[in-house]
Amino acid sequence: MQKGDQIASDKPKQYRELYVADDKIYTRKITGFFTKVRRYTGMPLLAGFLLCPWLILDGRPAMLFDLPARKFHVFWLTFWPQDAMYLAWLLIMAAFLLFTITVLVGRVYCGYTCPQTVWTMMFIRVESFIQGDRNARIKLDKQPWDSQKIFKKGATYATWFLIALVTALTFVGYFVPIRELISSIVNLTVHPVAAFWVAFFTGATFLNAGFMREQVCKYMCPYARFQSVMYDKNTLAVRYDASRGESRGPRKPKEDYKAKGLGDCIDCSWCVQVCPVNIDIRDGTQYECIDCGLCVDACNSVMDKLGYERGLIRYATVESIEGKKAHIIRPRLIGYLLALCVMATLFSISIANRVPVGMDVLRDRGVNLYRVRGENVENVYSLRVNNKDRDPHYYNVSVRGIEDAKLLGNTRIYLEEGEILTVPVRLSIPKSALSASNIGVEFYVQAEDNAEMEASHIARFLSP
Repeated sequence: MQKGDQIASDKPKQYRELYVADDKIYTRKITGFFTKVRRYTGMPLLAGFLLCPWLILDGRPAMLFDLPARKFHVFWLTFWPQDAMYLAWLLIMAAFLLFTITVLVGRVYCGYTCPQTVWTMMFIRVESFIQGDRNARIKLDKQPWDSQKIFKKGATYATWFLIALVTALTFVGYFVPIRELISSIVNLTVHPVAAFWVAFFTGATFLNAGFMREQVCKYMCPYARFQSVMYDKNTLAVRYDASRGESRGPRKPKEDYKAKGLGDCIDCSWCVQVCPVNIDIRDGTQYECIDCGLCVDACNSVMDKLGYERGLIRYATVESIEGKKAHIIRPRLIGYLLALCVMATLFSISIANRVPVGMDVLRDRGVNLYRVRGENVENVYSLRVNNKDRDPHYYNVSVRGIEDAKLLGNTRIYLEEGEILTVPVRLSIPKSALSASNIGVEFYVQAEDNAEMEASHIARFLSP
């Protein structure tokens, strides 16, 4: 042994493996209940992702985040920069929903609906269809490059690239009308920025789902790092029942294996072979586990063949594994649910009552505080009216609640979709109608063709 080899071998295992590339994972194809659940939850989400940019509502894309125009079209609603509160509100609700699900059933979001998992499983399915199952892929990678290997690898990468390209076009289609985007690419007139993002997301999808796969879940995803603090003994997650499975070992058919001190686990390693992140669930709960349930299906299929009871690996709580009564409904979960319900209710009410017109009133401080003209007192204001509707409108501006008050200036204005207009006006009120030197006045703006499109703002009126 060389001196350098001795020094390297004396280093802790974790240090020696820090810069060592992980071995490629060859997953075994398996069928079962949770595999079907993943398919039937992933397919609608995938279909929605692919179809939404193509839908047209009222002559516009149903989902379009038009950044240059600073407006987001979401089905029948249009949101503007001043509606950023709704986006923040939605993100907070999404976070609480994720917390609630994690407390209840662990990382099922990662295992069933996370885009990284959905696309990785899609790429693995393509790889398995072209190159064969686990053993065939291992054999193919070990054999020298010949015509068969070149064909299978080339067909795999070409299909991956096609899926990645469709994914990138669809994603960019949420920011640029997808029909125009594809037409401009075909005609070689695409904008360089759009071309860059299509190329970027094509490459990112190809690398992430084709090669990086579990590395994203293990080392890049922040959720894997902080989800453990949300787990407790009553969180449902994929777990191995060691009291039933140990000791592990092979046995002959119909042999009284329990007399030899063996458990139900035959140490077939199928649970490891199907795992997309290459962990052994029998070693206990690990942060890499995405709770996809593939090891549950694999173990159940082996138990069925042997005639053993299912559930050696199953979704369970620590309490139930230890033979104690599980408490699924607990204060922590109730708290998350209540907070989520309150936020969702308030958000829905706010969206339902959202008026697509806004107005701000600022008393002009660049002139005298007030102006006296005979028996009247005048104040000057700047009205900032915002048409947040998807159509242009004529609006009328008025003041209500004060007798003989007159609004002088341009009180009938026309606004295009999304236009913001600042209008100077003068408010004249008789001295006899003023009860104090500082009173509140309420300005109103209303669309001529829709009485429900109305907004108001209270400002101060100063007088001698």
